[in-house]
Amino acid sequence: MNSKDVLEVRIKAVIPTTSGSAVFLGNEEKVFVIYTDPLVGNAISMLVQGAIKERPLTHDLMGMLLTSLGAKVERVIINDLKGATYYGRMIISLENELQQRKVIELDARPSDCLAMATQQGSPVYITKAVWDEVEDMSGVLKKMKHLPEGGTAGDEFPEKEEE
Repeated sequence: MNSKDVLEVRIKAVIPTTSGSAVFLGNEEKVFVIYTDPLVGNAISMLVQGAIKERPLTHDLMGMLLTSLGAKVERVIINDLKGATYYGRMIISLENELQQRKVIELDARPSDCLAMATQQGSPVYITKAVWDEVEDMSGVLKKMKHLPEGGTAGDEFPEKEEE
């Protein structure tokens, strides 16, 4: 897959819903939403905020396991949308003690992909085909940011400066 087939997106906000969390992703052009279960939504929110946890959560454990094996999440790709279900791929690379590089591509839930990419500081991509299919939710996110005093829109995440 070449770079013209995918677009980079960032987590814009994580908002609790009655049955889980709404993770808003996008760029300056458009924002879309992926719904997650409450635990993964909370984990993504905590990871983005850099929250200190008393004990490692599942995605922290997975990250530590990868690191201890000399592996890293290179990138994740939201690569398909069937009905209301998104599909994702997690690309992991590792080098052995002989400096031989191996790349592994795994089928994974986009919510887990987002948590691991956030935990590892890795980029998130969406295929152009899926991007063209998703509904622009920029207006919804903008309205939620302007809730009346005392309302909560969840956690919003400003754009990170490029390092």
